[in-house]
Amino acid sequence: MNETGPRASRGLMVLLTAFMFACAGTIHFQTPMLPEFAREFGATAAEVGWVPTLSFAGFLSGTLFLSPLGDSLDKRRLILGKLACLIVATAAMAAAPTLGLLVAAGLVCGIGASLSQDVVPLVAELAPPGEGGRAVGTVLSGLFLGILFGRIGGGVVTAALGWRWMYVISVVMLLAVLPAILARCPSVPPKTRIAYATLMRSLVELVRRRADLRRASGVQYLLGTCYGGFWATLALMLASVHGLGPAAAGLMGIPGAAGILVARPAGRWMDRKGVGPVVTTGIALVMAAYLVFGFGVVTIAAIVAGAVLLDSGLRAAMVANQAFVTGVDAATRSRSNTVFSVHSWAGYATGALLASFAWSRYGWLGVCAVGIVASAAALALYLLGRR
Repeated sequence: MNETGPRASRGLMVLLTAFMFACAGTIHFQTPMLPEFAREFGATAAEVGWVPTLSFAGFLSGTLFLSPLGDSLDKRRLILGKLACLIVATAAMAAAPTLGLLVAAGLVCGIGASLSQDVVPLVAELAPPGEGGRAVGTVLSGLFLGILFGRIGGGVVTAALGWRWMYVISVVMLLAVLPAILARCPSVPPKTRIAYATLMRSLVELVRRRADLRRASGVQYLLGTCYGGFWATLALMLASVHGLGPAAAGLMGIPGAAGILVARPAGRWMDRKGVGPVVTTGIALVMAAYLVFGFGVVTIAAIVAGAVLLDSGLRAAMVANQAFVTGVDAATRSRSNTVFSVHSWAGYATGALLASFAWSRYGWLGVCAVGIVASAAALALYLLGRR
């Protein structure tokens, strides 16, 4: 992938993976904290719901409107700028005296957290030829582990010390990694000098011109639909079918984090065999997950097994597709990654919407039907697109 310029040493890869871990949880800590927000600020569930809503909106905005700048600016400068934003916003969340300020800080925090979508193109830029999949898979494993830490750690720390302390711990983690990032994160010369408006318009042209990008992004959108649908309805299903509370739904994050173990091997497999076998296997695992989920109305073991399959399949396909789209054209790495990431997040939102509707009308088997149809469409899109 990288023919000239700096290369990614083992030490730098470890640093960037730890960096991704430290940053990833910042917009996921809030998931188990919402009842505490409501209690402390005397707010309703709908009002505290603005915290995650605007945090994720900030992440999507930072990805869509700022990450393309990685092609026209030094990626190091973009990452450091977002990191400064993230540290300040996370500290503001820890100290927020009102719910309104917490919501506003959450929006800025989401924008800063989108730096993960700048690190991936940077790693693709630094990776030695033939090792892009392994490099991207390595840093994404840090991202996936950070998300898991955010969901579980947020609940544990909130229960033991209070929700503000989780954000204090997060700031300490970010400040701890800051000196190493300042010292070791390399500068990467920009690939283009076009104006911002032209850069943003080029996203549309990129989608129109590159069939491979459309295919990879479309597949990840459909797999994201499967993933978002499961997590949006899991707690409802466990409560109504098995009589289990939100704690059980939270613990499903443990088997549902199997993709952490899959990410790096998937990248190595892609380097050896190409993107096709990894993506098709990932899609097949997601489809198998929803077939297994169908037995969830009988036994909770099916939900656990299906969660492992779902996360493994989604992450394997994501690593391969993301390494592929950022490796095709060095001049458009950041913009290609932006298109891909926006499709992934749109898939999560679509899945939550469709699965929630299916649950209300047809129950858990309706949710499973949404996942099977979406994963089958992903397989058809990928195979027909390659042909």
